[in-house]
Amino acid sequence: MAEQVENNETEQYDEQKKLENQVQFLSFTLGDEEYGVDILSVQEIRSWEPVSRIPNVPSYEKGVVNLRGAIVPIVDLRERFGLGHLAYSPLTVVVVLQIESQEGQNRTMGVVVDSVSDVIDVEKKTIQSAPNFGTKVSTEFINGLASVNERMVMLLDVEKLLKLDGLDDENES
Repeated sequence: MAEQVENNETEQYDEQKKLENQVQFLSFTLGDEEYGVDILSVQEIRSWEPVSRIPNVPSYEKGVVNLRGAIVPIVDLRERFGLGHLAYSPLTVVVVLQIESQEGQNRTMGVVVDSVSDVIDVEKKTIQSAPNFGTKVSTEFINGLASVNERMVMLLDVEKLLKLDGLDDENES
C-alpha cells in the first residue's frame, strides 16, 4: 500500500515537472505558414465581422470593434507581415489578445488570421531562437521556433505584437 502511494506521488511529481517545462500556444495559419501565440494571452476567438474604419491608419490596421463595451483595434497579421491581402472567408477568424503592461493596464487587440489550428504543447527547452536573416528580413515579432509533429511553428511575441506602430501613440494621447 505504501509503495503504491509512493508511486502515485512520484508520478504526480513527474507530471508536475513536465507541465512546468511546457508552454501552451494557440496555433494558427497565415498562408502556408503556422504561427503560435502564448495561450495565456488569448482572450477569445471570434469569427470575422465588419469593423469601423479609422482614417489615416496603415492598411493592415482594419479598424475597431466594440467588444462588450471596450473599443478593440483589429490588425490583419497577413498584411502586417507583408504576406498580401486575402479575401475574408467564413474560416477567417479574429484572435483577441490581451496583455498586462508594466503600468498595470490591460492592452487588448484583435488579430485577423486565416484559420485557427489547435492548442499545442511545447517543451521550453525545445524552443529555438529566431534565426538571424540580417537586416532585410524582420524577425522582431518572432520569439522563437518550435517543431511540433513535423511542422515548424513560429512563436510570436505578443507584447511586441500589441505595441504596433501608431497604436501606442493613439492610446496615450
